[in-house]
Amino acid sequence: MIRTAFRNFTSKPAVQLVKKVKIVEVGPRDGLQNEKHIVPTETKIKLIDLLSETGLSSIEATSFVSPKWVPQMSDHEQVMKKLKRIPGVSYPVLTPNLKGFEAAMESGVKEVAIFGAASESFSRKNINCSISESLQRFEAVCDAAKENSIPVRGYVSCVVGCPYEGYVDPKAVAMVTNSLLDMGCYEISLGDTIGIGTAGSIKAMLEVVLDRVSVDKLAIHCHDTYGQALANILIALQLGIRTVDASVSGLGGCPYAQGASGNVATEDVVYMLHGMDFETGVNLDKLLDVGDFICRELGRRTASKVAQAQRNGHQ
Repeated sequence: MIRTAFRNFTSKPAVQLVKKVKIVEVGPRDGLQNEKHIVPTETKIKLIDLLSETGLSSIEATSFVSPKWVPQMSDHEQVMKKLKRIPGVSYPVLTPNLKGFEAAMESGVKEVAIFGAASESFSRKNINCSISESLQRFEAVCDAAKENSIPVRGYVSCVVGCPYEGYVDPKAVAMVTNSLLDMGCYEISLGDTIGIGTAGSIKAMLEVVLDRVSVDKLAIHCHDTYGQALANILIALQLGIRTVDASVSGLGGCPYAQGASGNVATEDVVYMLHGMDFETGVNLDKLLDVGDFICRELGRRTASKVAQAQRNGHQ
C-alpha cells in the first residue's frame, strides 16, 4: 500500500516533482492571536528573531487589526519596529482593510495578507461582513498594495467545513480563490480552519479548485483538531502544492470552533518533508529550540509530536 502511494506520487507531471517546499511560519500571528493572556511584546519579538535564524523564508509577524477585536495584536507597530529583519526573510502581516494596510505601510511592512472565507456564516462571524462585502474591502487593499509595489497573499478559511454551516462546497472555495487572484494576490492559502478535513475531503476540494487555478498559486493551511493535518498536507503535496503553512509547536486554534486545536506543528511538517527528501531550508534542531522557548514562555506543553519524542530522548 505504501509502495502504491509513492508510485502514484512519483508519476505526477514534472511541475509536481519539484523537491523543494516553502514553509510559511504563522506562529507569531495565527499561533498567538487567540492566547487568553497577553503575550509580552518582547517575547513576540524574540520568537520572530529566533524563527529568523532557523532558515525559514517567510514568518507571519503580526496583524494590523483593531485592538478591540484582537487585543493580542495591539502591539503590531512595536513588533514591526523592533524585530531584526534578516535578508532573504519575508515578514508578512495581516491587513483586513485599507486602514490596517495604511498603518502597516507606516511601520515599514513589505508584504501583507488578506483573510477571506468560503463560508458566509464564518465570514460574518469572523470579519463582520458577507463574502461579497469582504471581497470589496480586499479590493481596496490590493489596489493600494499595487500602488506601493507590495505583494499580497490571500487566505481562504473554512475550505472543507464551517463551525456554523458544516459542509462547504468546493465551488465556493474556488470562487473566492479566483476572486482573490483576480485582485492581484500572488498566492492563496487554503485553510482547514477548524481542522475537520480528511485526506478524502481535502483531495475532493483541491481537485475542484485545481480545475480553475494553477497549482503554483496555492498553499495549504491545516489545523490538527482531529489529528489529520499531516495526512492532509501529504495529499496536497501529491497534487503538486509546494507551499505549506505551519505554526511552531502547533500554536493557535480557531476561536469560533469548539475544541479546535492549533495549527499543524512546523517541527512535524519539517520532519515529514525531510523524510520525503524535500528541501525546506529549515534547520530542525534550531526549530525545536524555538519551540522550547515559546512553550516555556507560554507555560504549556508543545503540541509537536517530533518535539515530544526528541525532547524525551527517543531520537
